[in-house]
Amino acid sequence: MAQCIPGLNHPKTLSGNVFSSISYCKTGPRWIKFITMSSQQHQSQQLSLDALISSNRKEEVIGAVRHSLSNCLSETNLHLTVPALKSKTRGKVRDVYDGGDYLVLVTTDRQSAFDRVLASIPFKGQVLNETSLWWFDKTQHIAPNAVVSAPDKNVTIAKKCSVFPVEFVVRGYVTGSTDTSLWTVYKNGVRNYCGNALPDGMVKNQKLPANILTPTTKAADHDVPIAPDEIVKLGLMTQADYDEVSRKALSLFEYGQHVALEHGLILVDTKYEFGKGSDGTVLLIDEVHTPDSSRYWIANSYEERFRNGIEPENVDKEFLRLWFREHCNPYEDEVLPDAPTELVSELAWRYVFLYETITNSKFEIPLMEEPIHDRISRNVSLALASLQ
Repeated sequence: MAQCIPGLNHPKTLSGNVFSSISYCKTGPRWIKFITMSSQQHQSQQLSLDALISSNRKEEVIGAVRHSLSNCLSETNLHLTVPALKSKTRGKVRDVYDGGDYLVLVTTDRQSAFDRVLASIPFKGQVLNETSLWWFDKTQHIAPNAVVSAPDKNVTIAKKCSVFPVEFVVRGYVTGSTDTSLWTVYKNGVRNYCGNALPDGMVKNQKLPANILTPTTKAADHDVPIAPDEIVKLGLMTQADYDEVSRKALSLFEYGQHVALEHGLILVDTKYEFGKGSDGTVLLIDEVHTPDSSRYWIANSYEERFRNGIEPENVDKEFLRLWFREHCNPYEDEVLPDAPTELVSELAWRYVFLYETITNSKFEIPLMEEPIHDRISRNVSLALASLQ
């Protein structure tokens, strides 16, 4: 886990002044500087977060979303259009293609939760891909990653590696609505979860005393929580690999929390995947700190809402999960209701909002002059040819 100087977890702000407090955190061999905004800076950030609810930018994005509802990237078949690709593996959100020495990962607009696809969300694939690429770049000092190139808005080309059959879920709060969420198991009486001893008396959305790891095995239909000693006992990972990956996962999460907070957000929980490259290096793969793999809350309203027993303002897919829970049994019903257009549009906006807030850059709404699948096929073909 990252080492931090005293005071980093409880930084002091100097009320009424324009300067900030500075703290340092050691992650691996490097010390990272974290700047805590003063009260005036926090006020400025709070004003910008009002854009989540109502702003000209929201109207612009929602308008583009509605025009793109029938043009989502719900399925790809690059193995039929790009000769260099050998096979396709369809995940819940990503289509992964074997490109010989490389993997081609296409992030679609499919929306998953409860271990199934619920809907298609315009621009989602592009948002997730570009969000991950931003975080991959920012976290190389903590964990090297498998990224080779990004030839298209929806595509990442990655090194092939041996993937660990374990997902590393890191949590900072007791929350969630799925069967494996920490709040669900906690309210059912579980006090030792994946090797973590949990104190009595906690309530929903409360901050944990310290961030915890709750690994899961990667199953085709439903991920299963597992304790660290079971991971080693079952031969899923060696002790040395588990220790290295768990350290990296906790350091990545702590770093992500600080970056999120600088932008007025709380990184609540997330999941990471890792693999080993051909030279034995442990690599971060898949996605990082996206609204699909992570839960985000708006920071400035959290404390008051928590004290009053009100759900935090979230900028992720939790409200979509809750809608399906209210209207069906998403685990057992064979056919699910269609998500309302207003819900789909709102989720698409939240994804864009999160990307723009975290990266401090404007999301580029894709042009519809060329069919998305044709564009991706062309860009992937050119990229693979250049790697030969």
